[in-house]
Amino acid sequence: MLDNLFQPMHLLVILFIALLVFGPKKLPELGKGLGEGIRSFKDSMNGKDQTPGDGEKKA
Repeated sequence: MLDNLFQPMHLLVILFIALLVFGPKKLPELGKGLGEGIRSFKDSMNGKDQTPGDGEKKA
């Protein structure tokens, strides 16, 4: 059932429906938020929750 899901024509139809639902101004914001969420998830899975020095203060 999912074999033919990612064909180019199907992806174009999904993109067109998303454009109709959210509008052209909202799609870049949604993409940015999704990308930041995925990046944050990957960093937390790799143990990179903080950059060096974020929570540390030197005397």
